This record gives sequence, C-alpha cells and structure tokens, in this order.
Amino acid sequence: MHTHDVLNQSPPFVDVNLVAADAALRGALGANGADPEDPALLAFGAAWGSAERLDLGRLANENPPRLRTHDPRGRRADIVEFHPAYHALMGASIAEGLHASVWDGPAPPLPAGRGHLARAARLHIVAGVESGHLCPMTMTSAAVAALAASPDHLAAWWPRITARRYDPRFLPWFEKAGVTLGMGMTEKQGGTDVRANSTRAEPTGADTYALTGHKWFFSAPMCDAFLVLAQAPAGLACFLVPRHRPDGSVNALELQRLKDKLGNRSNASSEVEFDRAFGWRIGEEGRGIRTILAMVQLTRLDCAVASSGLARMALALALHHAQHRSVFQKRLADQPAMRGVLADLALAVEAQTALVMRLAASFDRGEGARARLLTPAVKYAVCKAAPALVYEAMECLGGNGYVEESPLPRLYREAPVNAIWEGSGNVMALDVLRAAARAPEEARSLLAELATEARGLPGAREAARDVAEALEAPDAEAQARFATGRLAALAGAAALATSAPPAIAEAYAETRLRREHGFFGCRDLGPAAGLLLERALP
Repeated sequence: MHTHDVLNQSPPFVDVNLVAADAALRGALGANGADPEDPALLAFGAAWGSAERLDLGRLANENPPRLRTHDPRGRRADIVEFHPAYHALMGASIAEGLHASVWDGPAPPLPAGRGHLARAARLHIVAGVESGHLCPMTMTSAAVAALAASPDHLAAWWPRITARRYDPRFLPWFEKAGVTLGMGMTEKQGGTDVRANSTRAEPTGADTYALTGHKWFFSAPMCDAFLVLAQAPAGLACFLVPRHRPDGSVNALELQRLKDKLGNRSNASSEVEFDRAFGWRIGEEGRGIRTILAMVQLTRLDCAVASSGLARMALALALHHAQHRSVFQKRLADQPAMRGVLADLALAVEAQTALVMRLAASFDRGEGARARLLTPAVKYAVCKAAPALVYEAMECLGGNGYVEESPLPRLYREAPVNAIWEGSGNVMALDVLRAAARAPEEARSLLAELATEARGLPGAREAARDVAEALEAPDAEAQARFATGRLAALAGAAALATSAPPAIAEAYAETRLRREHGFFGCRDLGPAAGLLLERALP
C-alpha cells in the first residue's frame, strides 16, 4: 500500500553539463590561455554529465574486476575480467585521448609533451564521474616520458600508444589497434624505497633480459606492457615488460591475487611473480630511478588534478541537494549555517581547481623550476585535502549521503588513494625540500614570483617568508610538511588572483594564508560567500 508521497527529496544529479556548471574550471582555463567556451570541451562536459555515463561509474564499482589465474584445465590464464561498464568508460576516455593526448604528433615528442592544460581540464571532469579507470590513463600517458630513454622502443610502440581506440583483447601488443601501459615498482620489503628491490634481471641479448622476482603492487594488470624496476648486473634498471613475448606467447607474469582495496574498486591492482619474464631494458643499467623519474612528475600532476575533480563532484552533489531540500520550512541552501559550510567548501574547490590548472599550464610553458617545486607541493596539499572535503560534502546530505545509493561513499573511499599513490605526504614534503636544496636560487625566485602574482593579497608576503625560512632552517626536514603546505597555499592564492573574482581571492588569502580557522564553515567569508555559491552550481 502507498502510505505516503515522496516529498522533499532532491532529484538525481544527472544530465548536467559538468563544464558549463563549473565556473571555477572555466575561469582557470581562461586565465591560463585556453578557451573556456570551446565547443569540444562543452560537449565533453555534457557527455560525462549524462545519466548514462554517471551510471557507468556506479556499475563499474559495484562489479569489481575478478582474477582468473587458471583455465578450466589447470593451465595458467592470468587474466583479469572486468564488467562491461569499465570497458565502456575506458573506451570513452581513450577516444578523448586521456591516455596520450599530450603526446599527439607525427613522431615521438619532446620530453615535456604539450596540451597538458587541455587534458587536465578533461581529467578533472572525468575523475568526479569515475576515477578507477583513470589509473591506466595516467600510467600510459606518463610512461611515454620514460620510454623516451629508448627511442627505438618508443617508436615501435608509438602508433598504438597514441591510437584513439580501446582494444581490451588479450593479444600480443603488435596485433592490437591500441595499447595501454602499467607499472610495477614497489616490492614487499621496500615500498617507497625502490633501491631495496630484489627482482633480478639477467641479460639475454643486447637489451633483452629475463626478470625473476615479485612486485607487491602491480597496477592495472591487463595493460599490454609495464614499466618495471629490477636489479641488473650494473645496478637498478628500468624495463618494459610486455604481457606477450615477441613470438606471441604469453609472458611469464603470474598474477597472485588482486588487492582488496578501500576504494578504487573498478580498477585492478595486483601482486605478480616474474618467472624469467621477458623484458626490454629502457635506458641504461644503474639509471633505473632516473629513467622512472621522467614520468613521476606527470603521474603526480594527474593525482592532484584527479583529487580536485573528486572534490568538485562532492561539492556539486552537496549544493544540488541543498538547493532542493527544505528543513524547517526553508531551503537548506538559504540557511545561514549551511550556506557558510557550502561557501567554504566552494572556496576550497575554487582554489584547488585554479592551482592544478595553473600547474598543468606550467608544463605547457616549459616552466621547469615551477613544475619541479610545485608539483610535489600541489599533490601534497590537494590530495591530502580531498578526504576531509568529500566527507564534509557527505555530511551536507545527512543520512542520504552516507548510504551506498549516493555517489558520495564511493567518492569518499576514492579520496585517499591519490595522496598515497606516487608518494605519500612525507615523500612529497621531502621532495620539495630536496628540490629547493638542489636549486636554492630557483626556489627563492619562485617564492618571489608567487608573492608578486598574489598581487598584495593578505598574508602572501608573510607566507613566502615563512616558506623560505623553513626550507633553509637547520631542522628543515622536521619543518618540511609546514613548508610544503604553506607553499601550496601561497601558490593557490597566486592562481586565484588571476582566475577568480577579487573577492574570492581575498577571502582565500584571508582564511588560508593570514589565519586558519579549522573546520569548514567556521570562517567568515564576508561578501565572497554569496559569489562563491552562485559560481559553484548555477
């Protein structure tokens, strides 16, 4: 029996143009020289905000991948099976070039690539819809930078890496229309300390090797090849290990199990054993870490961009709910306490969006010193902020945000991974410290530039001074987190100074640079509050 009508519930957040609705993103694009009204970008926003695309994200995570180690007759299979929704998302992202667009061109590219800003805008949008499948997008894109150390191998793989066709068939890479690349760096005994790796690489030819050992995290195991670190006779080296050998037979990559992760459920992460697996050396023996570092900045940029996208989607869901839900005869969006929380969340998202887009633009502009210093700082700040921001957005929905029928639990589980992957907080802070120590003049120059770009915003000069003193202090390592967070906040203020209305930049600097008041909703944003809410979700 129908005992009541369903009233005062917010409608589904679907069929929204995720670009048109994101004023912060469009402002950041315009400030960095891109066209925020680009028809192709707007079409992208409409496609990824469609009910169908959003539901693919749900289905891919409700039906996680499954490992099939053996076939019915006991032969090794080592195949991971995915739900059709995952394949649909992969196909859509590859068609848009998220896996390789920065390398577009007729021949292997310059090391830095191009079009990072345009790709970052799309990655930001997609991350809020479904982040798991972006793992192979990021690894494929970044791996090209490492493969540049062996131009012949890069040239051989180039046409299939840059193809816009997703080909999930388990075939030798040279028989496929398009390929993706994964990576396997860490081992049980070392984790971040990859110099402790014990996997051995025995030479079998001019640049071919047989690898024996294990990897504790082997990302996206159905990719067509993987960048792997192993100990060669002359020291740690980087290798390209394909799923199939050159003769077409299956390579000896024996998948042990899939990781049962907190989030990132649609994506497969595995453990693997190499039993004399075939691999090509990339770069020189003994220079494996240097070779891999060519891709690290790119993967870290993607981590920050994806976290900003998760935060943006969480904010949009909270605002959408508040605009349609009434409490005590008044819309949530009109209640002063709720407006304070939503405006504060919107301010954080504005700053994150401006910050990651400005960082992406620095890669396009060849601003090497800025990228070296700010990439770990931005990853540190944006990725670490994501869980708290997503949780606060969840609380705006109350119980409706906590149940699994809402997208917010999935976003919340997803939020920590980017802060952990490709270097956790301490690693990022220490990388900032090392980069500043290697090039102190570059660091001082960047701090001066950021303070100038912040255009007299409150606390900017003081923040620049704080960072400089912390980086040069006798106990600099103990202050590394403070310096890194302060540096990212200063860079955020500088980015907002060019991409957002002055009142928003002022509010950010006042509440994040001059003083900090803890929880969301505890800060007085003044006249910026209404402007933030108007911009956050029209």
